Amino acid sequence: MKTSAQKREFSLNVNGVPRNIRAYPAERLLDVLRYLGLTGTKEGCGEGECGACSVLVDGRLVVSCLMPVAQAEGAKLLTIEGVTGNQRFRSLQETFAEGGGAQCGICTPGMILAGGHLLERNPAPTIEEIREALSGNLCRCTGYLQIFEAVAEAARRCAGT
Repeated sequence: MKTSAQKREFSLNVNGVPRNIRAYPAERLLDVLRYLGLTGTKEGCGEGECGACSVLVDGRLVVSCLMPVAQAEGAKLLTIEGVTGNQRFRSLQETFAEGGGAQCGICTPGMILAGGHLLERNPAPTIEEIREALSGNLCRCTGYLQIFEAVAEAARRCAGT
């Protein structure tokens, strides 16, 4: 009989690549991703408060430091390393770099994933909607204005204006 203290096999689809991993069921998804070499997902607080470890799991934005890998069994995961083929995410990466939205880099992957998640659902958000969508992500460097403006600019670029 398997207990939660024993490692077992899990199947995940990470950035479009099927992966079979061996881990403890309660092991944090954040740690599993980093063991896979996906170090773009950052640990900020380890308590689900800062959003630095945000990833998309079956299209939902989640903090991977609180999600046990067992909950991700069979899921499609998208990390910052997997966003390059998506125009919205590419635009976000560009506008963050151009407008000073990325400074120390700890919060940037989570901010870009949260911003991209917003733009997938709402391609023309207001600044207030951007502020709300990114409210689960903390930044200690920018004061947020550059981040909000970067998301707004990415939305404009994706709309072709």
